[in-house]
Amino acid sequence: KNMKPDGSAYDIYKDGLKIYCTINSKMQKYAEYAVARHLKDEMQVKFFKEQKGRKKAPFAWNVNAQQIDEIMEQSMRRSERYRVLKLKGLSASQIKKTFYEPTQMSVFSWKGDIDTILTPWDSIRYYKFYLRAGLMSMEPQTGFVRAYVGGINFKHFQYDMVKGGKRQVGSTFKPFLYTLAMQEGYSPCYEVPDIPVTFELPDGNSWTPRNSGKTKKDGQLVTLKWALANSINFISAWLMKRYNPYAVINIVRKMGVRSKIDAVPAICLGTPELSVAEMTAAFSTFSNRGIYTQPIFVTKITDKNGNVLANFKPTRTEAISEETAYLMIELLRGVVAFGTSWRVKGVYKVEGDIAAKTGTTQNQSDGWYMGLTPHLMTGVWVGGEDRAIHFSTLEYGQGASLALPIWAYYMNKVHEDKTLNYLIKDVFEKPKNIKVNVDCSKDDEKNVNPDIIEGVDL
Repeated sequence: KNMKPDGSAYDIYKDGLKIYCTINSKMQKYAEYAVARHLKDEMQVKFFKEQKGRKKAPFAWNVNAQQIDEIMEQSMRRSERYRVLKLKGLSASQIKKTFYEPTQMSVFSWKGDIDTILTPWDSIRYYKFYLRAGLMSMEPQTGFVRAYVGGINFKHFQYDMVKGGKRQVGSTFKPFLYTLAMQEGYSPCYEVPDIPVTFELPDGNSWTPRNSGKTKKDGQLVTLKWALANSINFISAWLMKRYNPYAVINIVRKMGVRSKIDAVPAICLGTPELSVAEMTAAFSTFSNRGIYTQPIFVTKITDKNGNVLANFKPTRTEAISEETAYLMIELLRGVVAFGTSWRVKGVYKVEGDIAAKTGTTQNQSDGWYMGLTPHLMTGVWVGGEDRAIHFSTLEYGQGASLALPIWAYYMNKVHEDKTLNYLIKDVFEKPKNIKVNVDCSKDDEKNVNPDIIEGVDL
Protein backbone atom coordinates (compact mmCIF):
# COMPACT_ATOMS: atom_id res chain seq x y z
CA LYS A 1 0.00 0.00 0.00
CA ASN A 2 3.05 2.31 0.35
CA MET A 3 4.26 3.65 -2.98
CA LYS A 4 7.22 5.79 -3.99
CA PRO A 5 6.60 9.48 -4.72
CA ASP A 6 6.41 8.69 -8.44
CA GLY A 7 3.64 6.16 -7.79
CA SER A 8 5.71 3.05 -8.47
CA ALA A 9 6.16 0.19 -6.03
CA TYR A 10 9.22 -0.11 -3.81
CA ASP A 11 11.82 -2.72 -4.70
CA ILE A 12 12.87 -4.35 -1.44
CA TYR A 13 16.26 -5.25 -2.90
CA LYS A 14 17.22 -2.02 -4.71
CA ASP A 15 15.52 0.95 -3.03
CA GLY A 16 17.56 1.13 0.17
CA LEU A 17 14.73 0.26 2.50
CA LYS A 18 15.57 -0.28 6.16
CA ILE A 19 13.64 -3.03 7.89
CA TYR A 20 13.80 -2.98 11.68
CA CYS A 21 13.55 -6.51 13.07
CA THR A 22 12.92 -7.69 16.61
CA ILE A 23 15.55 -10.44 16.40
CA ASN A 24 18.43 -9.83 18.80
CA SER A 25 21.69 -10.85 17.13
CA LYS A 26 23.25 -12.07 20.37
CA MET A 27 20.23 -14.13 21.35
CA GLN A 28 20.04 -15.55 17.84
CA LYS A 29 23.67 -16.63 18.14
CA TYR A 30 22.98 -18.22 21.53
CA ALA A 31 19.96 -20.08 20.18
CA GLU A 32 21.89 -21.46 17.22
CA TYR A 33 24.71 -22.44 19.56
CA ALA A 34 22.29 -24.29 21.86
CA VAL A 35 20.74 -26.28 19.01
CA ALA A 36 24.13 -27.19 17.56
CA ARG A 37 25.68 -28.10 20.90
CA HIS A 38 22.92 -30.50 21.88
CA LEU A 39 22.35 -32.12 18.50
CA LYS A 40 25.87 -32.14 17.08
CA ASP A 41 27.72 -33.14 20.24
CA GLU A 42 25.10 -35.21 22.01
CA MET A 43 21.85 -36.49 20.50
CA GLN A 44 22.96 -36.98 16.90
CA VAL A 45 25.89 -39.08 18.10
CA LYS A 46 23.50 -41.23 20.14
CA PHE A 47 21.08 -41.58 17.23
CA PHE A 48 23.82 -42.64 14.79
CA LYS A 49 25.02 -45.21 17.33
CA GLU A 50 21.51 -46.59 17.84
CA GLN A 51 20.88 -46.89 14.09
CA LYS A 52 24.23 -48.49 13.23
CA GLY A 53 23.78 -51.85 11.55
CA ARG A 54 20.00 -51.64 11.32
CA LYS A 55 18.62 -52.72 7.96
CA LYS A 56 15.74 -50.23 8.05
CA ALA A 57 17.77 -47.31 9.40
CA PRO A 58 16.95 -44.56 10.05
CA PHE A 59 13.35 -45.76 10.15
CA ALA A 60 11.91 -47.48 13.21
CA TRP A 61 11.95 -51.27 13.44
CA ASN A 62 8.14 -51.52 13.15
CA VAL A 63 7.92 -49.57 9.87
CA ASN A 64 7.47 -51.97 6.96
CA ALA A 65 9.11 -51.79 3.53
CA GLN A 66 6.00 -50.42 1.82
CA GLN A 67 5.71 -47.59 4.35
CA ILE A 68 9.37 -46.74 3.89
CA ASP A 69 8.93 -46.62 0.10
CA GLU A 70 5.92 -44.32 0.49
CA ILE A 71 7.86 -41.96 2.76
CA MET A 72 10.81 -41.92 0.37
CA GLU A 73 8.54 -41.31 -2.64
CA GLN A 74 6.89 -38.36 -0.89
CA SER A 75 10.28 -36.89 -0.04
CA MET A 76 11.45 -37.32 -3.62
CA ARG A 77 8.39 -35.48 -4.96
CA ARG A 78 8.94 -32.63 -2.49
CA SER A 79 12.58 -32.17 -3.48
CA GLU A 80 13.90 -29.22 -5.45
CA ARG A 81 15.46 -31.61 -7.99
CA TYR A 82 12.06 -33.18 -8.69
CA ARG A 83 10.35 -29.80 -9.11
CA VAL A 84 13.00 -28.55 -11.53
CA LEU A 85 12.83 -31.67 -13.69
CA LYS A 86 9.04 -31.56 -13.70
CA LEU A 87 9.13 -27.96 -14.94
CA LYS A 88 11.41 -29.13 -17.74
CA GLY A 89 8.65 -31.45 -18.88
CA LEU A 90 9.97 -34.83 -17.76
CA SER A 91 7.44 -37.49 -16.81
CA ALA A 92 7.24 -38.96 -13.31
CA SER A 93 8.95 -42.17 -14.42
CA GLN A 94 11.71 -40.25 -16.22
CA ILE A 95 12.32 -38.11 -13.16
CA LYS A 96 12.46 -41.10 -10.83
CA LYS A 97 15.00 -42.77 -13.09
CA THR A 98 17.36 -39.81 -12.63
CA PHE A 99 17.14 -40.29 -8.86
CA TYR A 100 18.98 -43.60 -9.23
CA GLU A 101 21.88 -42.12 -11.22
CA PRO A 102 25.09 -41.46 -9.19
CA THR A 103 25.76 -37.73 -8.99
CA GLN A 104 28.56 -35.54 -7.65
CA MET A 105 27.18 -33.57 -4.70
CA SER A 106 28.03 -31.86 -1.44
CA VAL A 107 26.12 -33.15 1.58
CA PHE A 108 25.72 -31.88 5.13
CA SER A 109 27.52 -33.21 8.16
CA TRP A 110 27.95 -31.61 11.57
CA LYS A 111 31.72 -31.59 10.94
CA GLY A 112 31.31 -29.70 7.66
CA ASP A 113 30.05 -30.36 4.14
CA ILE A 114 31.25 -33.55 2.47
CA ASP A 115 31.93 -33.81 -1.27
CA THR A 116 30.81 -37.22 -2.43
CA ILE A 117 29.08 -39.23 -5.15
CA LEU A 118 25.59 -40.48 -4.31
CA THR A 119 22.37 -41.17 -6.11
CA PRO A 120 19.78 -38.48 -5.26
CA TRP A 121 17.63 -41.31 -3.87
CA ASP A 122 20.39 -42.32 -1.44
CA SER A 123 20.98 -38.69 -0.51
CA ILE A 124 17.34 -38.39 0.58
CA ARG A 125 17.80 -41.32 2.93
CA TYR A 126 21.14 -39.96 4.11
CA TYR A 127 19.53 -36.69 5.22
CA LYS A 128 16.79 -38.54 7.08
CA PHE A 129 19.39 -39.73 9.59
CA TYR A 130 19.68 -36.17 10.90
CA LEU A 131 17.50 -35.01 13.78
CA ARG A 132 15.68 -31.74 13.10
CA ALA A 133 14.89 -28.90 15.49
CA GLY A 134 12.96 -25.68 15.81
CA LEU A 135 13.26 -22.90 18.41
CA MET A 136 11.44 -19.63 18.93
CA SER A 137 12.08 -17.19 21.76
CA MET A 138 9.82 -14.19 22.37
CA GLU A 139 9.01 -11.56 24.96
CA PRO A 140 5.47 -12.22 26.25
CA GLN A 141 4.85 -8.58 27.09
CA THR A 142 5.93 -7.02 23.78
CA GLY A 143 5.47 -9.93 21.38
CA PHE A 144 8.99 -9.29 20.05
CA VAL A 145 10.58 -12.46 18.66
CA ARG A 146 14.18 -12.37 19.86
CA ALA A 147 15.53 -15.64 18.43
CA TYR A 148 14.28 -17.95 15.69
CA VAL A 149 15.93 -21.18 14.58
CA GLY A 150 13.90 -22.85 11.85
CA GLY A 151 16.27 -25.77 11.32
CA ILE A 152 19.72 -27.17 11.95
CA ASN A 153 21.32 -25.74 8.81
CA PHE A 154 19.67 -23.36 6.35
CA LYS A 155 21.78 -24.38 3.34
CA HIS A 156 20.77 -28.03 3.52
CA PHE A 157 17.53 -27.96 5.55
CA GLN A 158 15.44 -25.02 4.39
CA TYR A 159 12.06 -26.21 5.62
CA ASP A 160 10.99 -24.00 8.52
CA MET A 161 10.24 -26.18 11.54
CA VAL A 162 9.01 -23.22 13.63
CA LYS A 163 6.10 -21.87 11.60
CA GLY A 164 5.90 -24.28 8.68
CA GLY A 165 6.31 -27.59 10.43
CA LYS A 166 3.45 -28.89 12.54
CA ARG A 167 3.91 -31.91 14.78
CA GLN A 168 2.00 -33.60 17.56
CA VAL A 169 2.62 -31.63 20.73
CA GLY A 170 2.29 -34.38 23.32
CA SER A 171 2.07 -33.35 26.95
CA THR A 172 2.74 -29.68 26.19
CA PHE A 173 -0.98 -29.60 25.34
CA LYS A 174 -1.98 -30.63 28.87
CA PRO A 175 -1.57 -27.13 30.37
CA PHE A 176 -4.51 -25.99 28.23
CA LEU A 177 -6.76 -28.47 30.05
CA TYR A 178 -5.48 -27.22 33.37
CA THR A 179 -6.02 -23.64 32.22
CA LEU A 180 -9.68 -24.42 31.67
CA ALA A 181 -9.89 -26.03 35.11
CA MET A 182 -8.27 -23.04 36.82
CA GLN A 183 -10.55 -20.67 34.91
CA GLU A 184 -13.56 -22.67 36.09
CA GLY A 185 -12.59 -22.45 39.76
CA TYR A 186 -10.28 -25.35 40.51
CA SER A 187 -7.05 -24.76 42.42
CA PRO A 188 -3.58 -26.28 42.01
CA CYS A 189 -4.04 -28.16 45.29
CA TYR A 190 -7.38 -29.73 44.38
CA GLU A 191 -7.13 -33.51 44.74
CA VAL A 192 -8.22 -36.07 42.16
CA PRO A 193 -7.92 -39.88 42.28
CA ASP A 194 -5.08 -41.17 40.10
CA ILE A 195 -7.17 -43.90 38.48
CA PRO A 196 -8.17 -44.77 34.89
CA VAL A 197 -10.95 -42.85 33.15
CA THR A 198 -13.01 -44.36 30.33
CA PHE A 199 -14.64 -42.48 27.45
CA GLU A 200 -17.60 -43.86 25.54
CA LEU A 201 -17.03 -43.05 21.87
CA PRO A 202 -19.68 -42.23 19.21
CA ASP A 203 -18.97 -45.48 17.35
CA GLY A 204 -19.96 -47.53 20.39
CA ASN A 205 -16.41 -48.37 21.43
CA SER A 206 -14.71 -47.14 24.59
CA TRP A 207 -11.28 -45.62 25.18
CA THR A 208 -9.29 -45.72 28.41
CA PRO A 209 -5.98 -43.83 28.23
CA ARG A 210 -3.17 -45.24 30.34
CA ASN A 211 -0.29 -43.72 32.21
CA SER A 212 3.10 -44.26 30.60
CA GLY A 213 4.43 -45.92 33.74
CA LYS A 214 3.71 -46.54 37.39
CA THR A 215 4.22 -43.94 40.12
CA LYS A 216 4.24 -44.24 43.89
CA LYS A 217 0.84 -42.54 43.93
CA ASP A 218 -1.07 -44.89 41.64
CA GLY A 219 -4.65 -45.17 42.88
CA GLN A 220 -4.22 -42.39 45.45
CA LEU A 221 -5.52 -38.86 45.62
CA VAL A 222 -3.09 -36.46 43.95
CA THR A 223 -3.14 -32.70 43.56
CA LEU A 224 -3.55 -31.15 40.15
CA LYS A 225 -0.15 -29.54 40.66
CA TRP A 226 1.53 -32.91 41.20
CA ALA A 227 -0.39 -34.45 38.31
CA LEU A 228 0.76 -31.85 35.79
CA ALA A 229 4.30 -31.87 37.15
CA ASN A 230 4.49 -35.60 36.54
CA SER A 231 2.43 -35.49 33.34
CA ILE A 232 -0.14 -38.01 34.60
CA ASN A 233 -2.44 -39.11 31.78
CA PHE A 234 -5.23 -40.29 34.12
CA ILE A 235 -5.70 -36.76 35.46
CA SER A 236 -5.64 -35.18 31.99
CA ALA A 237 -8.36 -37.66 31.03
CA TRP A 238 -10.31 -36.77 34.19
CA LEU A 239 -10.20 -33.09 33.23
CA MET A 240 -11.27 -33.85 29.68
CA LYS A 241 -14.24 -35.84 30.92
CA ARG A 242 -15.11 -33.10 33.43
CA TYR A 243 -15.41 -30.67 30.52
CA ASN A 244 -15.32 -31.62 26.83
CA PRO A 245 -13.06 -31.23 23.78
CA TYR A 246 -14.93 -28.16 22.53
CA ALA A 247 -14.38 -26.26 25.78
CA VAL A 248 -10.66 -27.05 25.68
CA ILE A 249 -10.35 -26.01 22.04
CA ASN A 250 -12.14 -22.76 22.86
CA ILE A 251 -9.46 -21.91 25.44
CA VAL A 252 -6.72 -22.83 22.98
CA ARG A 253 -8.24 -20.56 20.33
CA LYS A 254 -8.28 -17.63 22.76
CA MET A 255 -4.57 -18.22 23.29
CA GLY A 256 -3.83 -17.76 19.61
CA VAL A 257 -3.72 -21.30 18.21
CA ARG A 258 -5.34 -21.44 14.77
CA SER A 259 -4.38 -24.89 13.48
CA LYS A 260 -7.09 -27.49 13.02
CA ILE A 261 -7.81 -29.50 16.17
CA ASP A 262 -10.20 -32.44 16.11
CA ALA A 263 -12.78 -32.29 18.91
CA VAL A 264 -12.02 -35.73 20.31
CA PRO A 265 -11.08 -36.85 23.84
CA ALA A 266 -7.59 -37.93 22.73
CA ILE A 267 -6.48 -34.30 22.52
CA CYS A 268 -6.04 -34.48 26.30
CA LEU A 269 -2.84 -36.46 25.65
CA GLY A 270 -1.53 -34.08 23.01
CA THR A 271 -2.58 -35.50 19.65
CA PRO A 272 -3.06 -32.07 17.92
CA GLU A 273 -0.41 -31.11 15.36
CA LEU A 274 0.68 -27.54 16.05
CA SER A 275 3.68 -25.37 15.26
CA VAL A 276 6.45 -24.20 17.57
CA ALA A 277 5.38 -20.62 16.84
CA GLU A 278 1.78 -21.27 17.90
CA MET A 279 2.77 -23.08 21.08
CA THR A 280 5.36 -20.49 22.08
CA ALA A 281 2.92 -17.61 21.66
CA ALA A 282 0.15 -19.47 23.49
CA PHE A 283 2.37 -20.24 26.50
CA SER A 284 3.44 -16.59 26.59
CA THR A 285 -0.08 -15.80 27.76
CA PHE A 286 0.70 -17.33 31.15
CA SER A 287 3.50 -14.89 31.96
CA ASN A 288 1.68 -11.89 30.48
CA ARG A 289 -1.15 -11.85 33.02
CA GLY A 290 -3.52 -13.69 30.71
CA ILE A 291 -3.00 -11.40 27.71
CA TYR A 292 -2.22 -13.11 24.41
CA THR A 293 0.27 -11.09 22.36
CA GLN A 294 0.71 -11.96 18.72
CA PRO A 295 4.40 -12.53 17.88
CA ILE A 296 5.99 -9.75 15.86
CA PHE A 297 9.17 -9.84 13.77
CA VAL A 298 9.29 -6.35 12.20
CA THR A 299 8.63 -3.07 14.02
CA LYS A 300 9.00 -0.56 11.18
CA ILE A 301 10.20 0.06 7.63
CA THR A 302 11.84 3.29 6.44
CA ASP A 303 13.02 4.50 3.05
CA LYS A 304 16.63 5.40 2.27
CA ASN A 305 16.08 8.90 3.68
CA GLY A 306 14.72 7.66 6.99
CA ASN A 307 11.07 8.39 6.28
CA VAL A 308 8.83 5.88 8.03
CA LEU A 309 6.82 3.88 5.52
CA ALA A 310 5.16 1.51 7.97
CA ASN A 311 4.95 0.79 11.68
CA PHE A 312 3.96 -2.57 13.09
CA LYS A 313 2.53 -3.26 16.51
CA PRO A 314 1.45 -6.61 17.95
CA THR A 315 -2.19 -7.44 18.49
CA ARG A 316 -3.10 -8.02 22.13
CA THR A 317 -6.24 -9.74 23.42
CA GLU A 318 -7.35 -10.92 26.84
CA ALA A 319 -7.37 -14.70 26.64
CA ILE A 320 -7.71 -15.79 30.26
CA SER A 321 -8.02 -14.03 33.60
CA GLU A 322 -4.97 -12.69 35.40
CA GLU A 323 -5.65 -15.10 38.27
CA THR A 324 -5.84 -18.10 35.95
CA ALA A 325 -2.57 -17.09 34.30
CA TYR A 326 -0.81 -16.92 37.67
CA LEU A 327 -2.25 -20.25 38.81
CA MET A 328 -0.87 -21.79 35.63
CA ILE A 329 2.55 -20.30 36.39
CA GLU A 330 2.33 -22.01 39.79
CA LEU A 331 1.42 -25.31 38.18
CA LEU A 332 4.25 -25.03 35.66
CA ARG A 333 6.72 -24.08 38.39
CA GLY A 334 5.89 -27.45 39.89
CA VAL A 335 7.01 -29.19 36.69
CA VAL A 336 10.46 -27.70 37.25
CA ALA A 337 10.54 -28.18 41.03
CA PHE A 338 9.53 -31.84 41.25
CA GLY A 339 8.35 -33.03 37.86
CA THR A 340 9.49 -33.96 34.37
CA SER A 341 11.53 -30.75 34.04
CA TRP A 342 13.62 -31.20 37.19
CA ARG A 343 16.82 -31.53 35.11
CA VAL A 344 16.70 -27.89 34.02
CA LYS A 345 17.90 -26.90 37.48
CA GLY A 346 19.15 -30.23 38.83
CA VAL A 347 21.45 -31.03 35.88
CA TYR A 348 21.80 -27.91 33.74
CA LYS A 349 21.82 -25.43 36.64
CA VAL A 350 19.62 -22.80 35.02
CA GLU A 351 18.94 -20.19 37.69
CA GLY A 352 15.94 -17.98 38.26
CA ASP A 353 12.17 -18.28 38.37
CA ILE A 354 11.19 -20.89 35.77
CA ALA A 355 7.86 -22.39 34.72
CA ALA A 356 7.87 -25.08 32.05
CA LYS A 357 6.36 -28.15 30.43
CA THR A 358 7.96 -31.08 28.66
CA GLY A 359 6.24 -32.97 25.87
CA THR A 360 6.70 -36.40 24.31
CA THR A 361 4.55 -37.98 21.60
CA GLN A 362 3.63 -41.57 20.79
CA ASN A 363 6.70 -43.68 19.94
CA GLN A 364 8.83 -40.73 21.12
CA SER A 365 8.60 -39.24 17.62
CA ASP A 366 8.64 -35.68 18.98
CA GLY A 367 10.33 -34.03 21.93
CA TRP A 368 9.09 -30.65 23.16
CA TYR A 369 10.07 -28.13 25.79
CA MET A 370 8.15 -24.97 26.59
CA GLY A 371 10.06 -22.82 29.07
CA LEU A 372 8.96 -19.57 30.67
CA THR A 373 10.90 -16.98 32.60
CA PRO A 374 9.24 -13.70 33.66
CA HIS A 375 10.24 -11.81 30.51
CA LEU A 376 11.08 -14.52 27.97
CA MET A 377 9.21 -17.51 26.57
CA THR A 378 11.12 -20.07 24.51
CA GLY A 379 9.69 -23.12 22.78
CA VAL A 380 11.81 -25.98 21.44
CA TRP A 381 10.94 -29.01 19.29
CA VAL A 382 13.26 -31.86 18.25
CA GLY A 383 12.44 -34.90 16.11
CA GLY A 384 13.08 -36.74 12.88
CA GLU A 385 11.98 -35.45 9.49
CA ASP A 386 9.23 -38.08 9.59
CA ARG A 387 7.38 -39.54 12.56
CA ALA A 388 8.73 -42.96 11.57
CA ILE A 389 12.22 -41.75 12.49
CA HIS A 390 12.88 -41.65 16.22
CA PHE A 391 14.80 -43.10 19.13
CA SER A 392 13.67 -46.57 20.13
CA THR A 393 13.32 -45.76 23.84
CA LEU A 394 12.10 -42.91 26.03
CA GLU A 395 15.50 -42.58 27.66
CA TYR A 396 16.67 -40.43 24.75
CA GLY A 397 13.37 -39.86 22.97
CA GLN A 398 11.44 -37.95 25.63
CA GLY A 399 11.17 -34.17 25.60
CA ALA A 400 13.31 -33.89 28.73
CA SER A 401 16.19 -35.50 26.82
CA LEU A 402 15.62 -34.20 23.29
CA ALA A 403 14.46 -30.61 23.77
CA LEU A 404 15.00 -29.47 27.37
CA PRO A 405 18.82 -29.29 27.13
CA ILE A 406 18.60 -26.89 24.16
CA TRP A 407 16.44 -24.55 26.23
CA ALA A 408 18.88 -24.83 29.13
CA TYR A 409 21.98 -24.12 27.04
CA TYR A 410 20.23 -21.13 25.48
CA MET A 411 18.97 -19.66 28.76
CA ASN A 412 22.31 -20.05 30.49
CA LYS A 413 23.91 -18.03 27.69
CA VAL A 414 21.16 -15.41 27.88
CA HIS A 415 21.57 -15.07 31.65
CA GLU A 416 25.35 -14.85 31.39
CA ASP A 417 25.06 -11.90 28.99
CA LYS A 418 24.32 -8.98 31.31
CA THR A 419 23.80 -6.62 28.36
CA LEU A 420 20.51 -8.38 27.58
CA ASN A 421 18.87 -7.52 30.91
CA TYR A 422 17.05 -10.84 31.37
CA LEU A 423 17.91 -11.17 35.04
CA ILE A 424 17.81 -14.32 37.16
CA LYS A 425 16.48 -12.22 40.05
CA ASP A 426 13.28 -11.46 38.11
CA VAL A 427 10.19 -13.28 39.37
CA PHE A 428 6.65 -13.86 38.11
CA GLU A 429 4.53 -11.26 39.87
CA LYS A 430 1.65 -12.52 41.98
CA PRO A 431 -1.64 -10.61 41.50
CA LYS A 432 -2.56 -8.66 44.62
CA ASN A 433 -6.11 -9.96 44.85
CA ILE A 434 -5.41 -13.68 44.45
CA LYS A 435 -6.82 -15.78 47.30
CA VAL A 436 -6.39 -19.32 45.98
CA ASN A 437 -4.02 -21.60 47.91
CA VAL A 438 -1.04 -22.52 45.73
CA ASP A 439 1.16 -24.08 48.40
CA CYS A 440 0.60 -27.82 48.06
CA SER A 441 3.18 -28.63 50.73
CA LYS A 442 3.34 -32.38 50.17
CA ASP A 443 4.46 -31.78 46.58
CA ASP A 444 7.56 -29.75 47.38
CA GLU A 445 11.04 -30.19 45.97
CA LYS A 446 11.79 -33.01 48.42
CA ASN A 447 9.54 -35.28 46.37
CA VAL A 448 11.47 -34.91 43.13
CA ASN A 449 11.86 -38.19 41.26
CA PRO A 450 15.11 -38.19 39.24
CA ASP A 451 14.04 -41.33 37.39
CA ILE A 452 10.76 -39.93 36.08
CA ILE A 453 10.23 -40.63 32.39
CA GLU A 454 7.43 -38.97 30.49
CA GLY A 455 5.61 -40.75 27.71
CA VAL A 456 2.29 -41.10 25.95
CA ASP A 457 0.25 -44.26 26.19
CA LEU A 458 -2.96 -44.09 24.20
